[in-house]
Amino acid sequence: MTTENPVWLITGASSGLGLALAEAVLKRGWRAVLTARRPESLEELVSRYGNQALAISLDVTDKASIDKAVSAAETQFGAIDVLVNSAGYGYLAAIEEGDDREIRDQFDTNVFGLVDVTKRVLPDMRARRKGHIFNISSLGGLVAFAATGYYHASKFAVEALSESLAQEVAPLGIRMTIVEPAAFRTDWAGRSMVEAKTVIDDYAETAGKRRAATRAVSGNQPGDPARAAAAIIKAYEAPEAPLRLLLGALALKVANARLDALKVNFDAWSDTTLSADFPS
Repeated sequence: MTTENPVWLITGASSGLGLALAEAVLKRGWRAVLTARRPESLEELVSRYGNQALAISLDVTDKASIDKAVSAAETQFGAIDVLVNSAGYGYLAAIEEGDDREIRDQFDTNVFGLVDVTKRVLPDMRARRKGHIFNISSLGGLVAFAATGYYHASKFAVEALSESLAQEVAPLGIRMTIVEPAAFRTDWAGRSMVEAKTVIDDYAETAGKRRAATRAVSGNQPGDPARAAAAIIKAYEAPEAPLRLLLGALALKVANARLDALKVNFDAWSDTTLSADFPS
């Protein structure tokens, strides 16, 4: 069930899909709380929409910052109807090349930050028995490639957490949608990307090639953030919101190939799989 004039809280709203969604929400006349580490980057957008928009500083890795931001949103608009967990970034490294601190920093943002924001918003949604949560995952939450293993691991975690949460909150009137974009024309592969300093020559033909290919595609991805934002709004307005929302032709193609590959693997080893139970 949608709300006539919903309040959206969007993390990571200063760029990419978060920014495109913020603009789409505001253009529809809805209200939006736009959060970013540097909210001054949102001043121009907020100035165009007056009391309809609120820009707030938010570091999703800091619980005090989360509490302050959500409290300010509730004070301004009364309640949060839609939460969009969009804050996150990529990391390029072969598994052996990954830096411990950088790996943990990514999980703090992509996974634990998402969890902490969600846990802060959920109590009021539960009390009102309504709300919609969009967790921005990735096609990389369904299938993994060389050089982005740690990013995939963070998004696989988001997928699992979201699936469980969907089952827990559905009886409480709260909807959950996992958004899975393919390659979109954002800063994900550009200035937002973190890259390991360690480079091991033995991985040049695998992780190394994909590092270079990922950097090269930046700015030329086929996905349109504005169209992705429109798709998310369509899911919000749908009588039955999807649990998963793939975005982009590549996402559909690769996800279906993943399903086919899983079935081939499972079927090929089915006899061995069944042999692992106690005899009936």
